Amino acid sequence: MGEKSFQNKLTLRLFLRFCLSVVLFTAVLIIVFLLGIYAGHNLIIWINPFDLMYRVLNVVDNQRYIFFIIVWGIGFLFITLRFFKIAIGYIAEMTNAIDGLFESESDLMKLSGELKDVEDRLNQIKYNNLRNQQLAKEAEQRKNDLVVYLAHDLKTPLTSVIGYLTLLKEEQRISEELREKYLAVSLDKAERLEDLINEFFEITRFNLKDLTLETSKLNLTRMLEQISDEFKPMMKDKNLTCSLKTSEEIIIRADGRKLERVFDNLIRNSISYSFVNSVIEIDVRTEGNDLLMKFRNHGDTIPAHKLEHIFDQFYRLDTARSSETGGAGLGLAIAREIIELHKGTITAASSDELIEFTIRLPIGI
Repeated sequence: MGEKSFQNKLTLRLFLRFCLSVVLFTAVLIIVFLLGIYAGHNLIIWINPFDLMYRVLNVVDNQRYIFFIIVWGIGFLFITLRFFKIAIGYIAEMTNAIDGLFESESDLMKLSGELKDVEDRLNQIKYNNLRNQQLAKEAEQRKNDLVVYLAHDLKTPLTSVIGYLTLLKEEQRISEELREKYLAVSLDKAERLEDLINEFFEITRFNLKDLTLETSKLNLTRMLEQISDEFKPMMKDKNLTCSLKTSEEIIIRADGRKLERVFDNLIRNSISYSFVNSVIEIDVRTEGNDLLMKFRNHGDTIPAHKLEHIFDQFYRLDTARSSETGGAGLGLAIAREIIELHKGTITAASSDELIEFTIRLPIGI
C-alpha cells in the first residue's frame, strides 16, 4: 500500500509538472505568435512588395496557423522527451538504490528531492533489514552458545550416573540404605539427562515447526485448575502454593493443547524464579470480549534490559547458564507465538520483587 502511494504521488507530480510545462510553453508561444503577427503587419507596410523579405513575411502570415502548430509540436515533443528522460533517470536512481538495500553498509541512501518519500521508505526498509540481520545473528549466537553449554552440561549427570552405577556393580557388600541412595541419585541424574536431551530436540524442532491452530470450545477455568494441580509436586521443594482466582467458569474458543503449553511454561518459570515459601498467583477475568490473565510470582526483580529480550529465542535469564535452572530459552518465545496466533498479546513486567506476565486473548465464542 505504501509503495503504491509513493508511485502514485511521484507519477502525479511528474504529470502535473509536465502539464504545467506544456501550458507555460503554449502560453509563451501564443504571446510570441501574437507579437509576431503584430510586428509582421507593421513591418510589411514599410517593405517593398517586390522584396524577398516581403514575400517571406507574406507566406508566413498566410500560413501562420500551420507554423504555430509545427512550432508547438516541436516544443511539445521536446518537453515530452525531457520528462521521459527525467522519469528514466528516476527509475535508474531507484534501481541503484534498491541494489544497495541489502548491502552491509549502514550509510543512508540519498536520492533526488522528488524522490524524498521513496528515499525515506528505502532507508526504513534498509534499517529494518540490517536490524533483522543483527537480530538473526544474535539469535544464532545465543543458540550456538546454548548448544555448547548444554553439551557441556550433559557430561555432569552422565558422569554421575556412570559413577554410581559402577559403585553398585563393584561394591559387593554395600548396605541396602546406601544402595537406595545411589539408585535415587542415579535416577535423579538420569532424569536431568533426559531433560537436557529433550532441550536439544526442542532447539531442533523450533526452526522446523510450523505452528497452526486447531480451535475448539474449552473450559479455561477447569484447564488452569488441572494444570496448577499437576505442578504441586514441583512446588513442594520450595514450599510454594498456587492461587487461582476466577469468578466463574470461562468458556473460550482456542487451541487447548497449545494454550496448555503456554500456561505450562509460565508456571514452570514462576516455580524456577520464585522465592521459597511464596505464592504463585493466577488471576483470570473477562473484559468485554477479551480475556485477561495475569501470572504473578514473587522473586528477584528482572532488570529492564532483560525484560526487553525475555521473549527472544534462546534467551535465558540465568546468565550463568546453570544446568539446574532454566531451559533452552524457547518457552517464552513459543508462548508469545502461540498467543499471537490466537490474535492476543503477552507482556512481562517486574518491579519490587514481583514478576508478572499478562495475557490478553479474544474469547472468540
